[in-house]
Amino acid sequence: MTDNSGSSLVKPGLDTHFHIDYSWWQQNDREWNVYLRGMLGDVFEQKLAEAGEEKEFDWVDPLTGEVLQVAAIQYFLAMKFAQENEEFEGTSMIEAIFREFLKNSNAPLSSNELADKLDRSAKTILKTLSGIRVYRGMRPYIKSSK
Repeated sequence: MTDNSGSSLVKPGLDTHFHIDYSWWQQNDREWNVYLRGMLGDVFEQKLAEAGEEKEFDWVDPLTGEVLQVAAIQYFLAMKFAQENEEFEGTSMIEAIFREFLKNSNAPLSSNELADKLDRSAKTILKTLSGIRVYRGMRPYIKSSK
């Protein structure tokens, strides 16, 4: 059975949606902002500096249609990876999944969807993302109840 409610009693399945949980990063990695800034490159680092790190941008959740505010760094990382449209061949699976989330503005994706985009095994992706260890904040997507 698949559930996105966040219940720890239900094991994620191939259709469970995952995303980068930025609150996890903020709680567990003091260097999260430095790591993400390092991925921007010169052009988008300059755009971030011009916009200001405190600025937020509108982003539409593709699952709910809800308009959310995202941090400038998230916005510019999404622009960078979408613009470059790079293939993630030769990168580790964790890195490929992480970059795919960045490329798609952190839109929640299932293991099946990630497998299609990355040409990797959906079962291996699920096993990696639903294990005890949290890689780069990638966790099941829990729809907010606002």
